[in-house]
Amino acid sequence: MRHIAIIGSGPAGYYTAEAAQKQWGDDVRVDVFDMLPVPYGLIRTGVAPDHQSIKGVSKRYEKTALTENVRFVGNIKVGEHISIPELQQLYDAIVIATGAPHDRKLGIEGEDLGNVFGSAAFVGWYNGHPQFAQLDPDLSGKHAVVIGMGNVALDVARILSKTEAEFAGADIVAHALDILRNNKLRKITILGRRGPHQIMMTPKELGELAALERASPRVAPDDLPDEAEDAFLEPGLRKSVAHLRSFAAIPEDIHAEKPIEIEIDFFASPCSLSGSDGKVTHLKVERTDVQAGRAVGTGEFYDVPADLVVSCIGYHTAHIPDVPFDERAGRFANDDGRILPGIYCVGWARRGPSGTIGTNRPDGFSIVEKIAEDMAAGVLGRSDKQGREGFDLMAEQRGLDVITFRDWKKIEEAEEQAAREGAPREKFVDIKAMIRARR
Repeated sequence: MRHIAIIGSGPAGYYTAEAAQKQWGDDVRVDVFDMLPVPYGLIRTGVAPDHQSIKGVSKRYEKTALTENVRFVGNIKVGEHISIPELQQLYDAIVIATGAPHDRKLGIEGEDLGNVFGSAAFVGWYNGHPQFAQLDPDLSGKHAVVIGMGNVALDVARILSKTEAEFAGADIVAHALDILRNNKLRKITILGRRGPHQIMMTPKELGELAALERASPRVAPDDLPDEAEDAFLEPGLRKSVAHLRSFAAIPEDIHAEKPIEIEIDFFASPCSLSGSDGKVTHLKVERTDVQAGRAVGTGEFYDVPADLVVSCIGYHTAHIPDVPFDERAGRFANDDGRILPGIYCVGWARRGPSGTIGTNRPDGFSIVEKIAEDMAAGVLGRSDKQGREGFDLMAEQRGLDVITFRDWKKIEEAEEQAAREGAPREKFVDIKAMIRARR
């Protein structure tokens, strides 16, 4: 019997569990650990609440989780409740699938001012992550700045500009909806250091900006390259740039009909933040030029009003004691997924925050193949480890309150019963409340 411990119950974790089942069938036992009492990682707390079709992929993970040889082990923090060396004594292989939950810093003066947030925190706030439920952003100002040129930046801008009616069918949490309902924003600036041909935004997400009830997207025509150059782009990016061109062609009278303007400002590098009374009020920006794909400052500076700033420039992985870490890359130090004998990583924990949800599936299957190779080569040592039986004994001795998948289904049922009209659920945002709900 092979015993596999997976740390992290998001897409990378469950795709790896699925791959282990396909590799070894009934001859494997997989324990999927998570520090929260609820599974699915960023599917639950990262995917935008108004993108319910994307969240539907969790049904695939549930199918894996409900099998006899895969078990969810929630409310257990590896490195605190149990160490990596202890897991090594119990499991043949450990796969770290913790993603990249921490925000990358802007690295500029003033980013510690009030009402300046990273996207992990801000998205976690409106998605009900227990760590960020108390964030309480101030949306009483008129100007918001979203820094970044990826889909997360689009998500933040879209959520900030939607009407309450546009959240029908979304699982945005009540505390966020209450604040968004009364927000006073009139301009949202999406700031990017490079140009339209270097964006990471996908066509679907960009297209959604044009369908907002009270917001209109704006792009300066002068920021767009010659249209003939679009022919050299890959198809998805070419479609995205086509959306930008359509935004630049929106007549002024259409802009005037909607109270919120979403300006996409290209060739703009954030330099410093300033404020008063401890809260941000302005962002200093340097105009850039793209040379060989890199943004180079031109020495031209200007100020952007900023009553709220959300930085969407990337993430880095969290440390786990006893696991080598690559500080510069912001992920675990690994050689194509191998960290140390018997310790592996997958998904964002392996490659950094890149790729889509689906990218994690081949990643999970690839790492399971490597584990099988190492088992066959005798790299992983003895094969008489206790696996989940040994963990259960240790958990009982330490008085750990383990949340199972059956417990999670009770929590999920309680969330669905508490949902406001038209919403799929009202998430618990407090860990103690989650645990009470399973009882």
